[in-house]
Parts: sequence; C-alpha cells; structure tokens
Amino acid sequence: MRVLRTITTPRAIGFGFAFASAGLLVIACSERGRLVEPDAASPPGPAAASQLDPEPSHLQHAAVTGHEEELAQVREVTARFHRVEAAVDAGYELGYVNGSGVRIITGCVAHPTAGGMGYHYFNKELIDDLVVDPFKPEGLVYAPGPDGDLQLAAVEYVVPGLGSNPPGVAAPPKVFGLDMVILVPAVGFYTLHAWVWRHNPSGMFAHWNPEVVCP
Repeated sequence: MRVLRTITTPRAIGFGFAFASAGLLVIACSERGRLVEPDAASPPGPAAASQLDPEPSHLQHAAVTGHEEELAQVREVTARFHRVEAAVDAGYELGYVNGSGVRIITGCVAHPTAGGMGYHYFNKELIDDLVVDPFKPEGLVYAPGPDGDLQLAAVEYVVPGLGSNPPGVAAPPKVFGLDMVILVPAVGFYTLHAWVWRHNPSGMFAHWNPEVVCP
C-alpha cells in the first residue's frame, strides 16, 4: 500500500473499506486523487453493515447533566479549529498512521442505518500517549456541509486497545463518566464522541449522527 503524504481538504465521492495485510481496517476516500492507494493485496470493497457496530446502548441519549461546564470548556479549547488548516497546523491530520506505517480512517465514516460521523483528523501524539484528557481531544470530526465544505462537528477521544497496532490499554478508559467503547474491532480503538459543535438527535455522546450524510 502506498500512502500519499500531502493532505488537503477531502472532496469525497464515496468511501470503501479494505483490509491491509496486517488485518487492520482501512477507510479510503477520493479527494482530487487518493490519500490511500490500496495495492493488489488489499483490494477495496463495499462496506458491510457487520463491519460497523451500531450505537452502544449506554451512549444513546446519555445525560450531559453534570458535564455542562466541561463541555463548555471543550468548545472553548476547540473553537480555533473550525478551519481545517488550523487543526493541521496544531498537529492534527486526516486519518492515523498505524504501527505498520499504513494510514487508516481517511474516508467519510458512516453507518448504513444509524447515520454518519464525517472525516476524522487525528493527533497521533495524543493517541499514542494512551491517556485521555477531555480538554485535549485526540480527534476532531468534520462533517460535510451543504456546499461540500468541512464543518467542525464533534471531538473524538481515542485510546488504542490491546488489539490496536501498536497495542494499547486493556481496560476501557472513561471520559465524562462514560466507558469508551471499541466500535470497530478491526482497528481496536476505544473511542467516544462529543458533538459539541453540531446537534445530534441521538445524543451528545452518541457515535453516529443521523443528521450527518457522507457524499
């Protein structure tokens, strides 16, 4: 697999899933070229619903009561990232380069029935430190806007689990009093979203947002 280093604002016309030789899930998208070009050993294929877990029940409409002040602080510390360029300047980049040197999670992520997330810009240093800090989110999630522009919608907390590459922690970390969950076992990240910049009818901490639609 050849990974292109230059990252620009995605203009996705679709996304697919491919399994690299290391067995990790790669989400690839088109954007004036390709960020990830699968080789013959990892042909792209359609996303199967079974590859994406539905919303964990404890995150559906989880109460924000008692966390309003923390969430306000999250908005304050991420307000400067409404422009993707500002996020890139701060060390975030589209997708994540795993222990095999493969860039994964580069496409607009969506569930067949539960809704979408958007494009994930990750800070690799924050992910690899295996520590979660509500005011230093590992990921910034940008949803496609009506004109195709990217709009900051959510933050994502990410801690690698034992099945990640490289491996991380064994027990699920907590943030905002909630257990983080492994949504995609093939990747193995413990994650939790907070939709601090876009309304989510499924709840502040739900992974999927029915109002987010990928191109």
